[in-house]
Amino acid sequence: MIDLRSDTVTRPTTAMRAAMAAAEVGDDVYGDDPSVNRLQAIAAERFGFETALWFATGTQSNLAALMAHCGRGDEYLVGPDAHTYKYEQGGAAVLGSIQPQPISNQPDGSIALADIAAAIKPDDLHFARTRLLALENTIGGKVLPQTYVADATAFAKSRGLATHLDGARLCNAMVAGGLSERAAVAGFDSVSLCLSKGLGAPAGSLLFGSTAFIAAAKRWRKALGGGLRQAGIYAAAGLYALEHHVERLAEDHANAAHLAAGLTALGLKVEPVQTNIVFVEIASEDLPALKLYLPEQGVIATLGTRTRLVTHLDLPRAKIDAALAAFERYYAVKKRASTLFSAPKPGGTLPPGMAELYGKMT
Repeated sequence: MIDLRSDTVTRPTTAMRAAMAAAEVGDDVYGDDPSVNRLQAIAAERFGFETALWFATGTQSNLAALMAHCGRGDEYLVGPDAHTYKYEQGGAAVLGSIQPQPISNQPDGSIALADIAAAIKPDDLHFARTRLLALENTIGGKVLPQTYVADATAFAKSRGLATHLDGARLCNAMVAGGLSERAAVAGFDSVSLCLSKGLGAPAGSLLFGSTAFIAAAKRWRKALGGGLRQAGIYAAAGLYALEHHVERLAEDHANAAHLAAGLTALGLKVEPVQTNIVFVEIASEDLPALKLYLPEQGVIATLGTRTRLVTHLDLPRAKIDAALAAFERYYAVKKRASTLFSAPKPGGTLPPGMAELYGKMT
């Protein structure tokens, strides 16, 4: 199958499975899993933080970070398109008693500094206490401009705010922007990095920060049910991903651009592509037929009028071409059907191979 739903669907490579099988393990709740400790130490040094903490999921990592930065009655500033606000069940409010203050994202995914300034609450008992600015990179497949990141984090610090980065696809931003690990996270007090999306590990995210911050986050990880025992099997996969699967993200980006160009050639409206995520507009009239036709052609996608297609390490160029061919066949048959027939005449038949698809399209 050609699975374009997300880069979370990747499966461990043969070499990654071998690294997992050979991993040294211990009880990570006691802090004595050597593979987890190795991953945390190596990654923290690479990204320029005092320490790091492994989490089972990025949602858990982000939530623990928000709870370590903010207390009950505090608020954090965030874009409404951000994962921590839109796709994590309001965990900060539900479990952390933290008020999210959504601020409109600009077309490039950033949040205007003037809007951030206007959203910071005065020191008044009527208001929640503004404590944190949370950004996301990449966001919707877009890479935040590095000059903006520097300006936003500096401004937040000048107003006494901490800064957190949801870096679920941070490595995509690094590769697209030609940035080093440390340059990509400069200015942030904490960073969540997902290992299970384009990097291909089966599970796991890392949270970076100061020693004191990570100590607080570790307490929240336990409260959130995130203490694992022999987690070294997952840590070995994460370390392998960091060492072998970062630079190859450029291949995913090239495949996404190739996919976008092919869909554009079919007459579809495609948003500009920066990394491994393609957004394409599909007419509502085509959705019922495509939802039936594409799986028959071995293509899985979450279809809507604004469809997101994601490239990843399990989709080499040949599979991208096969997916494009499936779209091309659909639109070619649709064009022929609409040209030759407004509808099958009573007792009439469609040409061979068109009857079934015509039925789906109607």
